[in-house]
Amino acid sequence: MSYRLPFRLIAASALALATAPAMAADKTDAAAPGPNAIFKEAQVASSGTVTVKGQKIDYQAISGTIVVHPEHWDDAAWRAAGKPDDKAMPAAEASMFYVAYFKKGVAAADRPITFLFNGGPGSATVWLHMGAFGPRRVVTRDDSHTPAAPYALIDNDASLLDASDLVFIDAPGTGFSRIAGKDKETAFYGMDADAHAFSSFVQAFLTRHDRWNSPKYLFGESYGTPRAAMMAARLTTEHMVDLNGVILLSQILNFNLSADGASLNPGTDQPYITALPTYAATAWYHNRLPGTRPAEIEPFLKEVEAFASGDYAAALQQGSLIDPAKKRDVAERMARYIGLPADYILRSDLRVEGGQFTQQLQIGSELTTGRLDTRFSGPAMDVLNKEADYDPQSAAVGSAYVSALNAYVRDTLHYGQDETYKPSAYTNAWSFDHTPPGQPGPVRGTANVMPDLATAMKYNPQMKVLVTGGYYDLATPYYEGWYEMHHLPIPASLQANIAYRYFRSGHMVYANTDALHQLHDAVAAFITSTNNLRK
Repeated sequence: MSYRLPFRLIAASALALATAPAMAADKTDAAAPGPNAIFKEAQVASSGTVTVKGQKIDYQAISGTIVVHPEHWDDAAWRAAGKPDDKAMPAAEASMFYVAYFKKGVAAADRPITFLFNGGPGSATVWLHMGAFGPRRVVTRDDSHTPAAPYALIDNDASLLDASDLVFIDAPGTGFSRIAGKDKETAFYGMDADAHAFSSFVQAFLTRHDRWNSPKYLFGESYGTPRAAMMAARLTTEHMVDLNGVILLSQILNFNLSADGASLNPGTDQPYITALPTYAATAWYHNRLPGTRPAEIEPFLKEVEAFASGDYAAALQQGSLIDPAKKRDVAERMARYIGLPADYILRSDLRVEGGQFTQQLQIGSELTTGRLDTRFSGPAMDVLNKEADYDPQSAAVGSAYVSALNAYVRDTLHYGQDETYKPSAYTNAWSFDHTPPGQPGPVRGTANVMPDLATAMKYNPQMKVLVTGGYYDLATPYYEGWYEMHHLPIPASLQANIAYRYFRSGHMVYANTDALHQLHDAVAAFITSTNNLRK
């Protein structure tokens, strides 16, 4: 999952696995590293079959590592050293683990390739790999805690292999990816450093696997969405790698819009506005709305969106100058939409943070509501607390995904027998300093990568963007992503390059089986319509 650090965003994504046909392993170690290298690259090949939409797909799987270096690393000086010594050793180095799936029998130039990653920051890509688009996926319960092992691993009939070859990438320090060197945290644990590492990985992968002329896509979930925006800008403007498309799942590009800890940034009201439709969707799902429950959620949410961006936004903008009667009226209207008492909303000054909402919605039942997916509930740790202490959805599925990956990667992909798979990395040292395109250094204030995506879209006006999300995602509310994309600093004509799809699910849209198949169809159609291949 992803979305943790200051904004407590947990990136959620998972891959379910089933009993797979036996795969023959072919371990191929790359050439030994030079005398001054820390890591050496290696890969293991295997093969398998999956059926998607009635189509049998034979594929080759490559599990391996690619070594990347910090920005401004001088490879010429490193090679010129000629012998191992402390001065010649790189200050830091990362060995990035990936699993790539290639459809057999198709020329590389005729096959799109999609690079997928979760977020965190500091999350491995176990979630997207094991829950969304890999050839195997783990089965979890839809909106309640999945029982402990053994977990069911099944063929994934929603794998994206029918539309594209796939590369699942673990961030430095997560999964089987490793970092080393005296400056390793500074070199890789930060927004710009991480974007550089992933961009370097993509370029190296294209070279190692002869994919430079393939249609190229980035797929990022949660913190993976700002990473994708920064990568798109870097690849396009600095490295002349045009992307066919970028797919954003559970988006946050402007961290000022996070509903977590919004009260720490007084004077910024937009987080409360963009979170309100998700509060309403959650109250609708748990039948906490006063009066008659609307029959369908989508028309109800359109009504809430209009209120949030209209009367509610206007009330917040008035601050302490708002008329008390008007304030009471807004609170009562909010109560009808989000299921919390009007008096509680008034005591919160019309501003309810995400953690407050998940703690208070079902407090009479002593339940905490989920954050990543608000359809989930769990016993409240302390019913007297103002905010929720944990996320029931994360607790409900985490073991299944991590257990499935550990079994699958060793038993089926034949990789990592003597290594530890790390679902997340220790990222307290993460730097949110970010230098937007064209700026001489990091800008002051909370990180915002909307300019990065805008720059990539203007530099490559043919690049398309697909925005996806779940109505029940309170880590990155769907209306927040909608708001960001309609405020990108791009010409009006480029707005036509952006498409939107939202689903009756949460942060990990694919955790709901129906939504998983709908997400597959939306992404597959997006890739098919933008890959520039002769039909």
